[in-house]
Formats: sequence, C-alpha cells, structure tokens
Amino acid sequence: MVSPPQVKEAPLTEREIQPDVQAAPYADLDRTPAERLSVVQPEDIPTEPIYRLSVAQYHAMLEAGILLSGDPIELLEGWLVLKMGKKPPHSVATTLIRDILLKLLPEGWFLILQEPITIAPRHEPEPDMTIVRGSVRTYTNHHPFPKDIGLVLEVSDSTLKRDRGVKQRIYARADIPFYWLLNLVDGQLEVYSEPKDEAYQQTTIYKPNESVALNLDGQEITRINVSDLLPE
Repeated sequence: MVSPPQVKEAPLTEREIQPDVQAAPYADLDRTPAERLSVVQPEDIPTEPIYRLSVAQYHAMLEAGILLSGDPIELLEGWLVLKMGKKPPHSVATTLIRDILLKLLPEGWFLILQEPITIAPRHEPEPDMTIVRGSVRTYTNHHPFPKDIGLVLEVSDSTLKRDRGVKQRIYARADIPFYWLLNLVDGQLEVYSEPKDEAYQQTTIYKPNESVALNLDGQEITRINVSDLLPE
C-alpha cells in the first residue's frame, strides 16, 4: 500500500521516518502510525493537478482500515496533512485553557479537545479545542458540523503558518463565528471573527495584560485574562 501524499510545512527533523519505498503492499500496517506515514517535502509536492479526497472518501478509508483512527493526520483542503508533535509549552497551554473553559461554559455547550469536526466537502480538521452546542451524546453518529460550533481554538507554535493560513480559511469558509489562535511564538491571542466571503473580516490581537470576551450565540459569557491562557 502506498500512503497518499501529505503536506508538511516545517522542515523534517532527524527523528521523522522516511518512506520505505521497497516495502510490500500492506506490510506497513504492523508499524506504528508515525512509522507508517510518508512525509513529502514542500519541494516534492507535485505541480500538476492533484486528486483531492472528499470527507466521504476519507471516512471510507478509515472504515476500511487503510487509515487508522490513531494516525496523526487531519483532512485539510482534501489533503491528508501530518499533525505536528506537541512541545511542552503547547501541552501546558492546552491544559490551562481546558481547565478555564470547563468552568465557564454555560448549559447547552460543551468542550471537545483535538477531535474531528466535519466541514464538507474536503475538510475534517482536529482543532486543539472546539466549543460545541448540545451534549456529548448528540454526536454519536457524526462529528460536529459548522452549525454546531461556537468557537474553535488552536494553540500554535511550529504550526503558526498553517494555523494562520489554511486553517483560518477553512474555518472562515465554514462560517464558524470565532477562531481563537493562541500564538505561543509572539505570546498573544489572535481572535478572528465576522466570517464573510470566505474570510474573517475582523482580527483582534490581545496581549498578556488584556482580557478577551468569550461570546457564544451573540452573547458575552465572560471575560478571560490572556495571561491565564499562556504557559508563561
């Protein structure tokens, strides 16, 4: 089996596994997800038109076992994109934000962490956090759709270019009302809002000494100190 090509924006490190082009079909199913996934360098991405997967095709590959649920990938623009490993500050920030939001969310909303959201026809990203309408059992038969989502949040360091670029476009096109990007590189929170014409019309930068409003369904739920979200 030859794995589909995947996009990687950051340079490869020594520890990343190179594809074994001599491997027999299906022989790599016994390897770990990191060992099985082939990574292409940006300069190796073909310049000719490329076939892109739909959400339905992506789900079919998961059901058939061609891809495994533990594989560190997400579907962006029809591409199977490798998810980056997490550095300690990323993990700390995710835990801080989770603990804060769990205390603040009103009835009728809940929080999911690093789980898929379905944005047809060619996207199934896995944001670091998503505030979703309803209850957990609402989504027994499908992942949340854009209409179910009040806010998506990405904690960003090595994936800053991707999170500001393709992910922001995907979320804006889906009319997700708020996209929070916790930028660990610059130590700030970037809030994108007012999606229109496939782009967010409003961008607001919050520094550590400021507070940000958490809005759901057009109502301000509370304000959160940005310094409480940052790892240091």
